[in-house]
Amino acid sequence: MVCPNGFATWSLMGKQRMEKKKEKEKENGGSEGKERKDRDLRNEAEEIRKIREKLKKQLKPDRYEHSLSVSFTSVCLAMRYGYDLHKAELAGLLHDCAKQFNKEELIRACRKDGVVLSQEMLDSPQVIHSIYGEFYARKAYGIEDREILSAIHNHTLGKPAMGLLDEIVFTADYIEVRRWKAQRLKEIRQLAFVDLQRAVYEILHDTVTYLEGTGSYVCRDSLDSYRYYENLVKKRGDTFVRPYN
Repeated sequence: MVCPNGFATWSLMGKQRMEKKKEKEKENGGSEGKERKDRDLRNEAEEIRKIREKLKKQLKPDRYEHSLSVSFTSVCLAMRYGYDLHKAELAGLLHDCAKQFNKEELIRACRKDGVVLSQEMLDSPQVIHSIYGEFYARKAYGIEDREILSAIHNHTLGKPAMGLLDEIVFTADYIEVRRWKAQRLKEIRQLAFVDLQRAVYEILHDTVTYLEGTGSYVCRDSLDSYRYYENLVKKRGDTFVRPYN
């Protein structure tokens, strides 16, 4: 036998749950909006899966693992700074997509596809993969988003006044878990989740200092990036570079 009071109580609870569900759906654009969002997430996941499969075939194992790590680190930084997670994952995953080519192949590919290289780039062929990578991400992976392409282009040398995704991928490339050689890596990893632009400055500072100390050539674009972020830090009144540990 059903207890009338119990039935009434459960009916009331069911009604309240339905009302809460309707309110939540309304906040999310209704059930149609939820379905659309779920569909978008599934499509994004499928896009990432296909790109990973293709990259795994084209890149050397260590380079592929690095690309995965950069994508995961980019997502973490995007969570911290409120950037689109899917775009951050794509940019991180594809930042080295042109690394499958050696230096000679990159130069030939640039000439064939009309990617202009300055004499400075030709003198520093180790950075050409980022220049051609922007074109190759569009050609081979169908990427058209300007911010993603910009992040791929700028992940090696940076540029003055980088956008948020540029700064995220530039930093993620330096601090990802597979990296271990940089002298202040632990400090910069922590800093990246507190002050991204300061982390960009510290990375540029250490990179330029290392290259100059070893007598290596420093690209003008890298120096321009360094000076811009150095001035940015000065204007903010931050304490300057701390001694190495």
